[in-house]
Amino acid sequence: MLGSVADAEDLVQDTWLRWSAVTGPVASPGGYLARTVTNLALNRLSSAAVRRESYVGPWLPEPLVTEPDATEGVERAESVSLALLVVLESLSPLERAVFVLKEAFGFSYPEIAEALDRTEAACRQVGSRARAQVRARRPRYDAPPELRRRATEEFLAACVGGDLNRMLDLLAPEVTTWSDGGGVVRAALRPVTGAGNVARFVLGVLGQLGERAAVRPVLVNGEPGLLVTVDGAVDSVSVLDFAEGPDGGPLVSAIRAVRNPHKLAHLAHLAHRADRA
Repeated sequence: MLGSVADAEDLVQDTWLRWSAVTGPVASPGGYLARTVTNLALNRLSSAAVRRESYVGPWLPEPLVTEPDATEGVERAESVSLALLVVLESLSPLERAVFVLKEAFGFSYPEIAEALDRTEAACRQVGSRARAQVRARRPRYDAPPELRRRATEEFLAACVGGDLNRMLDLLAPEVTTWSDGGGVVRAALRPVTGAGNVARFVLGVLGQLGERAAVRPVLVNGEPGLLVTVDGAVDSVSVLDFAEGPDGGPLVSAIRAVRNPHKLAHLAHLAHRADRA
């Protein structure tokens, strides 16, 4: 709902405080908690929208990073991939709430109507509109997880090896990269498009970091991604989207890199585990 780990943690804490203050019996604890969380999230989204209007450069959600061999929660995480969270930014807060409750958490429309204090018919209409918008903007190529993982590792090897030709082979012609530095660290203020431009941009960034950098594969919101550390601190987290290539295999169609240190603070525990590349 929020695209922010810190905001989500604060919201859960606020919900717990409200729950602990309840003195009478609650017929449906799950429904009460869902309603409280959802309405608190809707309130917070209004102020978040104002903050993002003045954001420097592209805005990306905060990444949730786990180890490549992690299995717990991956199935749920895949339903809220970074690419999907970006798409959800195009929805209104109400559309976003209905979509997340229905598609990510499996709530029924009567339950959603109760949580949002709206009619079931209205929630169905909002849900249908939200699904149509998401379907129109989500990537249409759904490569198997193992294939995405191998393609990500090949791209990592080409980046670390400085192999421009191999990178061009792995990038879709219309590939686009977004860098979120939030005005705090250096990042491209506009998307970079085209295989040649993206390859040179990525290699240029890694070249500037030099031997101080270490890059390793991780899972980002349940999908293959890359973690970059510099001098023992998390520098960036990137996740790749894929399109179908001429031979049916995956080509990198989008790269989303989060560099804003405020969005990476919750990942500090991962930095010391990186292998120097």
